[in-house]
Amino acid sequence: MTTRTLTTIGFDADDTLWQNEQYYRLTEAHFTDLLAEFADGPKISERLLEAEKRNLRHYGFGIKGFTLSMIETAIEITEGKVPGDIIARILDTGRDLLSHPVETLPHVRETLEALAEHYLLVMITKGDLFDQERKLAQSGLGDFFHAVEIVSDKTAVTYRRVFSKIGGGPERAMMVGNSLKSDIVPAIAAGSYGVFVPHELTWVLEHVDEPKDAPRFRKIPHLGELRGLIDGLE
Repeated sequence: MTTRTLTTIGFDADDTLWQNEQYYRLTEAHFTDLLAEFADGPKISERLLEAEKRNLRHYGFGIKGFTLSMIETAIEITEGKVPGDIIARILDTGRDLLSHPVETLPHVRETLEALAEHYLLVMITKGDLFDQERKLAQSGLGDFFHAVEIVSDKTAVTYRRVFSKIGGGPERAMMVGNSLKSDIVPAIAAGSYGVFVPHELTWVLEHVDEPKDAPRFRKIPHLGELRGLIDGLE
């Protein structure tokens, strides 16, 4: 590998490499329909988001925690009177999410293929271990990555640890993702470049302001622009 400014490039998975949030939105819409006789849709969604916030420290990120939050919300909305068949249907929607086909986003494969020739690529993602491993296997992208890190949360400490273990440290690394809160801000705090690739659907709990004044902050409209950005840095 030739000497370069960067040695390592980290990639988020959900809504960076493949579609994810759109399936949660569809599931939430189905969930509000199930409880329509007990409350209106916006109220149910509000209560569900509150449950998700409470439960992150217990269940972490991912479909299983989301499913448990839906069940908890159903119990609250119905004041403990939720019918058993509705609980069963909520569980079915969770299982459907866990088996949904993987749809990779535009420009992903060709970008990874080109960059893997010159850099160490690492997938850094939150979520359920089995589900993320399933999606990576189904995506067919696994061979491009030198390592895969499935973590409980993404902080500056996380990125320092990963980029120190894989490559030349955080100062010679870049993190690419659609979440400012999880992918970009903490990676920059660790000393890495942070490349924000917006997705039209991003979970509300991942929203923070863009760190526009940070020297290592970059923003591109899609992954097809990443190689040109990196060439400019090098």
